[in-house]
Amino acid sequence: MEFFKIISIIFFLLSYLLISLEHKIKLNKSAISLFTAGFLWVVVGLTLKSKEKIIHNLEIAGSEIFNIVIFLLAAMTLVEILINYNFFDLIRLNLIKLKLKDKFQFIIIGIITFFLSALLDNLTISIVMTQIARRFFKKNNLLIAASGIIILANAGGAWSPLGDVTTIMIWLSGKFSTFDVIRWGILPSLVFGLISILFLSKKIQSNSQDIIEKNNNITLTRGEKLVIFTTLISFIFPLLMNQFGLQPYIGLLFGLGLVWIIIELLQLKSQVKTHLEGDIDKLVKKIDISTLKFFIGILLSISALNTLGILENLSIILFGHEQQINRIITGNIILGVLSSIIDNVPLTAIAIDIIKTTDSRLWVLLALTVGTGGSFSLVGSVAGVVVMGIIKRLNFANYFRIAFLPVFFSYISLVIIWLIQYFLLD
Repeated sequence: MEFFKIISIIFFLLSYLLISLEHKIKLNKSAISLFTAGFLWVVVGLTLKSKEKIIHNLEIAGSEIFNIVIFLLAAMTLVEILINYNFFDLIRLNLIKLKLKDKFQFIIIGIITFFLSALLDNLTISIVMTQIARRFFKKNNLLIAASGIIILANAGGAWSPLGDVTTIMIWLSGKFSTFDVIRWGILPSLVFGLISILFLSKKIQSNSQDIIEKNNNITLTRGEKLVIFTTLISFIFPLLMNQFGLQPYIGLLFGLGLVWIIIELLQLKSQVKTHLEGDIDKLVKKIDISTLKFFIGILLSISALNTLGILENLSIILFGHEQQINRIITGNIILGVLSSIIDNVPLTAIAIDIIKTTDSRLWVLLALTVGTGGSFSLVGSVAGVVVMGIIKRLNFANYFRIAFLPVFFSYISLVIIWLIQYFLLD
């Protein structure tokens, strides 16, 4: 048994390393995670004699994966609808009309990024806001703006149950309620974001000429406005469903179905085809299915390690036998720092299985630390990796030069604010 444990740990760590180096070795992390999951479960099958235990653990893992994947699939589709109906282009055009200098443009873009990331997923917001930033900033200012978008997207996604994959994972696991994560998470996240904006805005010196297209007017019909409004409202439905004891994905599926019906009724009514006709089937094809496969592989791998008893050993190393409050707090802070070099999805999946506490505030701390800790390095979060792909000049050295100190002081401030809330507020 110990031999198979050692083999599993080595194989998982090697896979982890390859996933972290995806941008260099050009080997898709989804392929690695799926292969790793299959290998580890084969080890489980060879090791455990109890087939009932294997089936039971697979059923639990399957249920968790279904909840997360269906939730993300519906959310990604709704975001594609917003893109298709020019919601983000409207934001860009309204920013252009303000005719602000670079420093103030950066502050507004940062604020928008922070709050949109709490409602929509921070990966999509990072992509959209970076594309917007390219039209406002040049040279070093663009690097600063791109770095700020990464940091603020991560900060905004950390305090909302809908904003970040890791927060969604903890929320769907029932570790905290919607009210808990907003109540205990919004102030630390807000402080993190404000300190980051303050530091980064001081680095912006010159002003860039905004890129304005010849056709820079967007006029929406009543029907198109209705679609955008209904799509945005749909992101509130999961919170409502949670109050009825239903899984949050029911709310998103309900919202997606409602938006879909409205789009098709509007098409039937107008009988005029436009580029906004909203073919949902085509929009679904634009979704990053590869990322969903990555989540599936990671969650299956973690469940296999748990079945082998490896996570229990890791729990003792990180949090001790008794898992006292101080050990859990320290462990969560360490996990946040580790998320700068290790993908935070596997870290969160491991933490969910090894942390033994029902105190929702401690789980909110985990969401905050792993959500914002990834901002320490360019590859510490999905937002960082995707922005790096868009802005080619944003490399490790440039990001470290621009972002490390702002993130360092912001992270310390976030932890201090959370500690004050935890020990002084009931």
